[in-house]
Amino acid sequence: MVKVKEIESFKDYGKCLSISNGVIEALVTLDLGPRIIKFGYVEGQNFMCSEREALGFMTDKTYTDFFGEGKKWENLGGHRVWLSPESYPETYTPDDLPVDYVVTDDGAIFSQKSQAQIGVAITLEIKMDPDDTNMQVKMRVKNIGNAAKEFSIWSLSVCAAGGTLVLPMNTNDTGLLPNRLISVWPYTDMSSDRIYWGKKYITVRQDTAATEPIKIGLDLNCGTAYYVLGEDMLCKKYETLHPTAKYPDGGVSFETYTNNVMLEFETLGELKTVAVGEESELVENWSLCKTPCDTDFKNDGSIENLLSKI
Repeated sequence: MVKVKEIESFKDYGKCLSISNGVIEALVTLDLGPRIIKFGYVEGQNFMCSEREALGFMTDKTYTDFFGEGKKWENLGGHRVWLSPESYPETYTPDDLPVDYVVTDDGAIFSQKSQAQIGVAITLEIKMDPDDTNMQVKMRVKNIGNAAKEFSIWSLSVCAAGGTLVLPMNTNDTGLLPNRLISVWPYTDMSSDRIYWGKKYITVRQDTAATEPIKIGLDLNCGTAYYVLGEDMLCKKYETLHPTAKYPDGGVSFETYTNNVMLEFETLGELKTVAVGEESELVENWSLCKTPCDTDFKNDGSIENLLSKI
């Protein structure tokens, strides 16, 4: 049975809503955000990064001219709903206002204060299974502006340090044509030992000693990826429309960014034009399991053995 209750505070994030079925728990911020600031087994480790101070903030005159005096952008951590293509300052919304919510039979729907500056209204819905480790995260963005907008819903889970991301590569046979796209950001060292480029898998390791960030994107046809954090694994599944649909950042529906504090587990919806009053939606299905065996994340056979056991 799914139980929902307010809690007075979580770390330095203020009031939150707890959604739990007794097996897993999600905490969503209410004083700002919304952010899924905690997700994991009840009494277990938190898959979401909640190191607010370490993540820092930024602001400048361009930012305050757009959003208002005294405003700043904080990463905050946790899971957030964003828009792609990324642009500054428009997509860097402050997210510093209280969040409205409605409790449902199996979770809750969270509504961010309308972002009049960029003409969108964002909602985040959590639907949790009654007695297992599955949770659906549904993100909707409505165009409340005065003209059509082209955007992709961008789902970012800022995950806790110390884990390894596992990405299955595309296997479709395209003959003489390429069967995968990989986008690489300028600051990324492709020779970094934090990345493994295998025949069937790519892995990205979060390293607290890292001095430079990494960001890559993939057209992940299978719509499935994993973050292994010690004894637990988080699996995300989402629908992809490759190769027919248009996606941002060179045509990718999955991205990851990592630095010395965290690793971002990101998915992107179709890049499309949304008319005034219309809504776009992206749905992810999250599930947890116990890591079933030791794994060499730089060996395809070892990774395959891990995934075969879950």
